[in-house]
Amino acid sequence: MLSKSKLTALALLITVFAAGGAAGWGAREGATCDNRSRRGPEAMVEHLTRELTLTATQRDSVRAIFERHHPEVEALWAGIRPRFDSIKVRVRAEVAAQLTPDQQARYQRLLEEAEHRRRGDSTKAEGGRN
Repeated sequence: MLSKSKLTALALLITVFAAGGAAGWGAREGATCDNRSRRGPEAMVEHLTRELTLTATQRDSVRAIFERHHPEVEALWAGIRPRFDSIKVRVRAEVAAQLTPDQQARYQRLLEEAEHRRRGDSTKAEGGRN
């Protein structure tokens, strides 16, 4: 049987994994979405409509579900975000420590480009490849 601290650690790991997956999906959608200002529930509805060929009725129902739960997700993310960012900084530092100086520079550019895509910037990260 797992101890309470191990269960808490496991729950945090699962939460971080899920949040990372959601953030990755959001970044990908943001990078590929023609209308970059559309985020959140509407972006998810558009994605599912493309992938599952939703009918108009299904789209409306799915949109209502996402909109109904969006405040809960936002509140959860607001509580998790500081811990997630802290872990992300540590992971990036540990990965960078395994790289050569040239690889570290390229790794930094990759991270910057990913951040620009996540934010919906159409320009490359400063110093990125052209």
